Amino acid sequence: MEQNLISKKELLDLTGISYGQLYRWKRKNLIPEEWFIKKSSFTGQETFFPKDKILDRISKIMNMKEDLSLDDIANAVSPNPVVLTLNKTEVTERNIVSEITFNLYCELFPDAELFTFDKLLSLYIADKLLQSGTINIEEGRILLEVMEGNYSKIAGQGGNIYLMRKSGIAVCFLVPGEKEIFFDGSAKIAARENISACIEELKLKFS
Repeated sequence: MEQNLISKKELLDLTGISYGQLYRWKRKNLIPEEWFIKKSSFTGQETFFPKDKILDRISKIMNMKEDLSLDDIANAVSPNPVVLTLNKTEVTERNIVSEITFNLYCELFPDAELFTFDKLLSLYIADKLLQSGTINIEEGRILLEVMEGNYSKIAGQGGNIYLMRKSGIAVCFLVPGEKEIFFDGSAKIAARENISACIEELKLKFS
């Protein structure tokens, strides 16, 4: 699927930010290098951006910059996890996820006593989809098992987690980076979550 792009000029006009701000945020790693897409045009080369991602990111920066430094914002929006470990009591006391999702995880992995950021990310994504009604409890189990068994293989690469249904059967899988997926047309994407976006959201719970 071809990305919906916005030109640099359109972006600056639409958001009201300056050329200098845009490139300062780039230098500070608030906007990823790979979002600056060079394309040929009749005037030479022009810079484009993935429209939805860049508009969402600029909105977040504008909302956060009154309270946080650019370095703090860069840390908040980076795909790198927070270095922390919580025990079961701390997870429940912080209300990071609902009791239903937490109990589901503990049923699946009864030996889990300590929760790193990666484990909390699995819980957060499952809880987000369960609370919205996008997936059911059994699909939540599948998602948690896939994350627990495979997330370490793609950590730091961003990407997406998909849950698909076909003939009443649910399948969950991780896709690192921005790769396209191709699948049987009779299968339906029931849920898709961007991992980097979920990392950003979860980090805000600790700020």
